[in-house]
Amino acid sequence: MKTSQTFHKLMQYVRPYWFFLILSIGLAVVSVVTQLYIPILFGQCIDCMLSKGHVDLVLLSTYGTKIGILILINAAATWVMNVMNNHMAYSIVKDMRAQIMFKIQHLPLSFLDDHGIGDILGRMIADVDQISDGLLLGFTQLFSGIITIVITILFMFRIHVGISVLIVLMSPASFFVAKWISKHSYHMFQKMTQTREQLTSYIEEMVGNEKIIQSFGYGQRASQTFQKTNEDLQDYSQKAIFYSSLTNPSTRFMNSLMYALIVGIGSIFILQNALTVGSLSVLLSYANQYMRPFNDISSVVTEFQNALACANRVFEIIDAPQESPEEPNTLIVNQESVDWQDVSFSYVPDHPLIQHVSFHVEPGQKIAIVGPTGCGKTTMINLLMRFYEMDEGAILIDGTNIQNVSRHSLRQQFGMVLQDTWIKDATVRENLCMGRSYSEAEIEVACRSCRSWDFIEKMPKGLDTKINAHSLSQGQQQLLCITRVMLIKPKMLILDEATSNIDTRTEVLVQQAFDTLMKGRTSFVIAHRLSTIINADQILVMKEGKIIERGTHDDLLAQNGFYANLYNSQFEQVV
Repeated sequence: MKTSQTFHKLMQYVRPYWFFLILSIGLAVVSVVTQLYIPILFGQCIDCMLSKGHVDLVLLSTYGTKIGILILINAAATWVMNVMNNHMAYSIVKDMRAQIMFKIQHLPLSFLDDHGIGDILGRMIADVDQISDGLLLGFTQLFSGIITIVITILFMFRIHVGISVLIVLMSPASFFVAKWISKHSYHMFQKMTQTREQLTSYIEEMVGNEKIIQSFGYGQRASQTFQKTNEDLQDYSQKAIFYSSLTNPSTRFMNSLMYALIVGIGSIFILQNALTVGSLSVLLSYANQYMRPFNDISSVVTEFQNALACANRVFEIIDAPQESPEEPNTLIVNQESVDWQDVSFSYVPDHPLIQHVSFHVEPGQKIAIVGPTGCGKTTMINLLMRFYEMDEGAILIDGTNIQNVSRHSLRQQFGMVLQDTWIKDATVRENLCMGRSYSEAEIEVACRSCRSWDFIEKMPKGLDTKINAHSLSQGQQQLLCITRVMLIKPKMLILDEATSNIDTRTEVLVQQAFDTLMKGRTSFVIAHRLSTIINADQILVMKEGKIIERGTHDDLLAQNGFYANLYNSQFEQVV
């Protein structure tokens, strides 16, 4: 995305705060005018006491009082302006983060699969923080700087036209120097930002899997990879800061030349009685005031280039295509029948995974899906829940094509227990209820039926004990996830290796609870331990994205085919 396009998109976030922006600009005008009028009064004070015995104390006192009042007005205007600028900058990034979070909830899983968690977190936190810094500098210094330049020119022309014209003609030199440097520093800021996010993603990946790294002795290689990326970040950061830091001294050098030239020419005018000492002091003060914004603006431009580089990465998420449009219709499930009609799907074009899958599920049936790793079992669940959209075919629930209903209403019909658990940093009750309202008795019944009550009641505060993913074992986490589904009592169930982290004895007890929950409900069960699905009404055996066998457990054993070999292999004794 071009810098101009990124800037235009960024300004769209400023529009809701136009009132504060106008107020900030107005206060900037007041601050600049008072700040620039003070040197005039100082110049008049100087002209009141040029020689001994020629000091007008009354007039000097009047000017002094005016200076004091203007200083107070300037301080008040500057303070309120800074408050307005802070409010705008942090409100804008608050809106931006909210939009990113909203967008993530509506992005297809394919986008999240292609971007690491560290990368997304880096864009949402570090990059947005950099945008807020750039905006704050822009509001605080850029507007004030531009207003200072314009009003200073007006004040200077009132004192001496010739010197003022000279100052204005020399000022573009500083601007072009700053522009040339900022143009070359932007590329380095982009490289710095990209490398920083790579480093963040790598740290998140390594720290989150430290046990595996240590157990496999991968620590040294991980450190070497980290060191390489860290050195790249150091290199790009140093180059970006170095190039950008040239802006300020370069513009200051140009401004110093201008200042020296004004002193020389002004002195000549004083000798010719065309200018007073007080007027020259005012002009020098104005020249300094006039040149200072160029230094400030050059610093702002450098920081803003970094902010735009970060904004470009943030807008890649905000502008990413959302899930395909959906119908607003609500799915109403009564019979719970499911039909797969010639469904095909592939994650990568020209590499088919699910190939022409068709089967019928009667209401209340328990369907087991088995097969070797990578055959497409979990992908079928992803298609059923519309986490991914199928390439061909249709899936019907009670005769309704799931493509013709909203994803929310579809997913409300299912309760899911996955192999990967998710426990948030909250109380046990909050983890179980997930924003819903349940009575104490309902929660306890669900916990007892799932055998999670045994360890919950031993906690210091029972259901009100605060937990996180590190305070519980994997088995305990999975029991809580199972209990969570028990509470919502969904119309249909999906169990994807739901008891993989539970010991054999507890698994038998939980399986009994599942049987009670699944009674009368259409259920889809993915399992590697085939002993857990021998009572399924229909078993679908998959291989390379196709259903190669189907039937009950006894029927498939009688066929003595792929399923029979798979089942028997789990009970073979190693001699």
